[in-house]
Amino acid sequence: MSDAPETENAEPNEAVVTSAIPRDELARLSDDIISALKTVYDPEIPSDIYELGLIYKIDIEDDRMVKIAMTLTAPGCPVAGEMPGWVENAVSTVEGISGVEVSMTFDPPWSPDRMSEEAQVAVGWY
Repeated sequence: MSDAPETENAEPNEAVVTSAIPRDELARLSDDIISALKTVYDPEIPSDIYELGLIYKIDIEDDRMVKIAMTLTAPGCPVAGEMPGWVENAVSTVEGISGVEVSMTFDPPWSPDRMSEEAQVAVGWY
């Protein structure tokens, strides 16, 4: 018998996520952030930015600061300057977060295969 602590069924090389935020609250925050993101629509495509696959990363830090990395359907998108503000405004309504930072990236470039089935149906591609 070993006195070594057991890891909870961790796979080799699997990232173990630890947070100062309780698991239930982290799950609620994640769900609420995604719900808020789904209220932001690309003005040229009849689908929300989450289902379009424009959100690349959502980090909820221990101080409840939310950091979002996102892209646009094209670098020359007419709302490129406005969309990060829309995202920040939507997510800032989530109860329990301390703030929101939105950063834009075009690496990797967005492509239609990032779209959910729901978004594909909305634009008539499915």
